[in-house]
Amino acid sequence: MAQPAIRPHDLGGNAAAHAEAVRRAQARLIVFPELSLTGYELEADAVALSDSALEPIIAACRETNAVALAGAPIIEGDRAFIATIRIDRSGVRAVYRKTWVHGQEHQRFTPGPGPEVTEIDGWTVGLAICKDTGASQHTAQLGRRGVDLYAAGVVDLPEDVIECESRCYVIARALRAPVAVASFAGATGGAFTSTAGHSAIYDSAGERLAGTDAHPGRIAVADLVR
Repeated sequence: MAQPAIRPHDLGGNAAAHAEAVRRAQARLIVFPELSLTGYELEADAVALSDSALEPIIAACRETNAVALAGAPIIEGDRAFIATIRIDRSGVRAVYRKTWVHGQEHQRFTPGPGPEVTEIDGWTVGLAICKDTGASQHTAQLGRRGVDLYAAGVVDLPEDVIECESRCYVIARALRAPVAVASFAGATGGAFTSTAGHSAIYDSAGERLAGTDAHPGRIAVADLVR
């Protein structure tokens, strides 16, 4: 779980930070926070999946045989989504669109069609973005997919750390699967003058295996066995 230092609207610089995190982690899967490629800037330009600015992340994934799940605003047709994009040696594709859009997000973004999964080495990884983690319907729908790991990117306030930990415990116990949450660190838009950080990984019983503090640039790493 990576929480790199993110600069508002700086796709190129943020992509470089993502690539550095991929290389530092030396992990098969690296998860990043919600809207990690632009910051939680609800008016940020949409990220085109073919944008050459993403090439450094592809290269880092190719070098380390990694899969990165990053956060970005995307446009499909005439609709904008808060998305999880999958980046690996083969390129970039959108794998999930946030279901539980809330607050000011509604002014620009459309709710996604529902929970999705992505496959990595035979593992079924259930995907979520921020508010989704508090929706029992979302967790239940992923449970019916038989997920092996639940992975989410979030943006939270510092005072929400305990709430996030509680949600992770509930989700892990409900799904009987490990839970991994990458949480934004540092200031960003949407009135987040500070954010929670404390990205973490939990086992299927809800016990914390690894985590970070609130500072940008931290990475939490754990080995999981299905």
